[in-house]
Amino acid sequence: MFMKRILLVKISSMGDIIHNMPLIHDLKIQYPDAQIDWVVEEAFADLARFNPLVNRVIPVALRRWKKALFSKSTWTEFFAFKHNLQQTHYDAILDTQGLIKSALLCRLAKGASFGRDAKSARERLAGFLYQHTLSISHQLHAVIRNRRGGSLALNYAIDEADPHYDINVAYIDLAMDASFKVPENFIIAFHSTARDAKHWPTEYWVKLGHYLNQLGFCIVLPWGNEAEKKRAELIALQLDNAVILPKLTIVQLAKLISLAKAAVGLDTGLTHIAVVLNIPTLAIFTDTHIWQAGTHPSVFGRAITIGGKPAIPSIDEAIQAFNSLNI
Repeated sequence: MFMKRILLVKISSMGDIIHNMPLIHDLKIQYPDAQIDWVVEEAFADLARFNPLVNRVIPVALRRWKKALFSKSTWTEFFAFKHNLQQTHYDAILDTQGLIKSALLCRLAKGASFGRDAKSARERLAGFLYQHTLSISHQLHAVIRNRRGGSLALNYAIDEADPHYDINVAYIDLAMDASFKVPENFIIAFHSTARDAKHWPTEYWVKLGHYLNQLGFCIVLPWGNEAEKKRAELIALQLDNAVILPKLTIVQLAKLISLAKAAVGLDTGLTHIAVVLNIPTLAIFTDTHIWQAGTHPSVFGRAITIGGKPAIPSIDEAIQAFNSLNI
């Protein structure tokens, strides 16, 4: 089967974008000359651009448009997006999201669309909107589901034990504020996530920080909103080796992560970025099944996921797991 142009539709969120990267590698192995484009929510467009195998990132603003449906500018932007999307006819359109909104984006594009059937799509109705449907079990890790979707749609074989992410951040200039100096020997800690049920107790972060201090590490605390900043301040207040970062863009954070000795994080996209950058990573899950979205490193990476739904790993479990990374 000859493929000249392929469109991927995976619009959000951060972790899902990361989990889509190995599919791109698979497609390039099968079709080295193919143009691969990607429709993605505007907030994650820079993350998609980290992959040098992607020819064109096509940002969409569904989240923002939804808040202003009756605004003239919303519809002006939508029709501009539609025009941009329809400039190319694709040999295959692959939706790995499985939502009604992602399936509708497939219908807007020109070409044969592939997505999960009604029994395996995340939203059942989405399964009726594709030209070609695929049956992919829910009982698989997200990376494997995405890769299997491509292999079933285009009829090629994959080695599911060997994912490649291909993310490149070497070209990024960190461009930090001159008043901030990046520590030389630091562990980056992703202490916050969007859902409270995914959090790890603050006192555990503090105890982990004390332990890392004994090992000679500084603990660096990023944040993205005021609630996360307050949590970082609460942790740092009780530690001598903690540094609170200034607010950074996703591009700056990715570059900073690449400089860390290791990462410790919750079930958040930033943890998965550390994994795919081959930074030794400890992921602490409290409200997510490990089999579904746990760390899935390449053969070059080291990552451990502890906990899982429903579980709150103890500080002793976390320290033991961290030590097994052999930093």
